[in-house]
Amino acid sequence: MAECIAPQISEAVEYIRKRVSLRPLVGLVLGSGFGELSAELRDATALAAGDIPHFPVPTVEGHLGQLAFGTIEGVPVVILQGRPHFYEGYEMWRAALHVWVLKQLGCHALILTNAAGALNPYFWPGDLMLITDHINLPGLAGHNPLFGVQCAEFGPRFVDMGNAYDSDLSELASRVAQSQRLELRRGVYVMVGGPSYETQAELRFLRLIGGDAVGMSTANEVVAARQCGLRVLGLSGITNVAIQARPRPLLHEEVLAVGEVLRPKVRELLRGMLRRINEWPFCIGSSLS
Repeated sequence: MAECIAPQISEAVEYIRKRVSLRPLVGLVLGSGFGELSAELRDATALAAGDIPHFPVPTVEGHLGQLAFGTIEGVPVVILQGRPHFYEGYEMWRAALHVWVLKQLGCHALILTNAAGALNPYFWPGDLMLITDHINLPGLAGHNPLFGVQCAEFGPRFVDMGNAYDSDLSELASRVAQSQRLELRRGVYVMVGGPSYETQAELRFLRLIGGDAVGMSTANEVVAARQCGLRVLGLSGITNVAIQARPRPLLHEEVLAVGEVLRPKVRELLRGMLRRINEWPFCIGSSLS
């Protein structure tokens, strides 16, 4: 029997609204190593994910597990500092619960960041990739956030994913990156289940089917975001070259270390985009600056 998740989402939203007066316009989900970007917030208020009803708590190093509210460049935003993952034992819908909550809190757009391994031979650690599309391998195998749940209040079950990543926001990100002289790669992100890293045969397969970068998150959040009408922008920080013979095992600590290089790039790109909020599709004529 399908489970109705609307009450759980409503309880989480009610808890947050009783403690935070700010109504965010943009939601940001920060992946491995990017959580410290929340230091950019002004007039910040933070809530522990574990205190919010029904919120899953990330258990992975580099994922703080907080929901932080404030403004960046005068724009009201909410930042999820770290995300839950399918491989932590959460069902896909629960690992995307925050997306529906952010929508109900007032967000119009969702910016998703992640750490990813390069499949494209021209990508290197420290590169930043704009996600143009994704291949959701767990989703294709039945692990979809809309599988077995009822959330008709938020949108249709059969979601058109043909244009999952908003072309207008992607174009704006490209223009901002160009103005900052930041090289912004473009490519297809592949989501795998994890938590083990892929074999070389699996990596060759992922490259063969069109992947440019591979990671263990994001695609399930995009499904939920498109289901409830959020515009989506996706950014992958390339932390390692996945498709090559490794002289030694890849460690999660190495992924976090490359985040030190990527953080300033992500920070300046996001600040630049928020500075030009009036160019966002849903803000035409807005008084925000």
